[in-house]
Amino acid sequence: MQLRIERLSHRYGDVAVLDDVCLVVDAGRIACIVGPSGCGKSTLLRLVGGLEEPASGQVLQVGEPPERSLNPLTYIFQDFALLPWRTVAGNVSLVLEDHGLSRDDREAIVGDVLARTRLADFRDAFPRQLSGGMKQRVAIARALAVRPAVLLMDEPLSALDSQTRELMMDDLVDLWKRENLTGIYVTHNLHEAVRLGHRIVVMSRRPGRVLETVEIDSPIWDRDPSDPALEITRQHLWTVMRDEARAVDLELTGD
Repeated sequence: MQLRIERLSHRYGDVAVLDDVCLVVDAGRIACIVGPSGCGKSTLLRLVGGLEEPASGQVLQVGEPPERSLNPLTYIFQDFALLPWRTVAGNVSLVLEDHGLSRDDREAIVGDVLARTRLADFRDAFPRQLSGGMKQRVAIARALAVRPAVLLMDEPLSALDSQTRELMMDDLVDLWKRENLTGIYVTHNLHEAVRLGHRIVVMSRRPGRVLETVEIDSPIWDRDPSDPALEITRQHLWTVMRDEARAVDLELTGD
């Protein structure tokens, strides 16, 4: 399913947050959104997901979601959002419980996504027993359980230490290869963006506008993290957003 964001603008009271944002996310592709703090990245994701209504513009879903999709647009959050009193399997099952599925159907879906995310051996563990990377893997399994057409990911690796973040990027690369997912991935980390994105959108400081869109043609699973071409792209992205980030820093310092 293709996602089309057309001239999206938004404001909170007198504060303009987004201004005339346009973006197309083709089926099977990942669009990464980067930009300085406060540029409206997370707000954009909420508007796309229907959690808020934009002041103007529209978000269009073009095409059909996957067969048996229970939720075409699904979030993965940076803080995992797991219920501590539920096991791994129980947290994944939670998103299935209001869809009229039989117990057997729910168990089959949970077993399938736990296997696909290498969590089958941990189905009876509780969140307190898991590392940060494992918790995020549970959050990914929960998102996959509803067979989404588009994953909306709000800085999903930012709460992890650097070593775990690298391992999770490997897991996500493997997941993209197997699942052919469509997604919008919000991040402040340009290394993540060039590793995981097909299209990288650089936003200006508030109100967030699209400064530049950079395409990376090589398949995500074929990218070597040490590839000099990725570093050149990362440096270019930083050059585009550096002045915007500096301006934000001065504004925050001035407050």
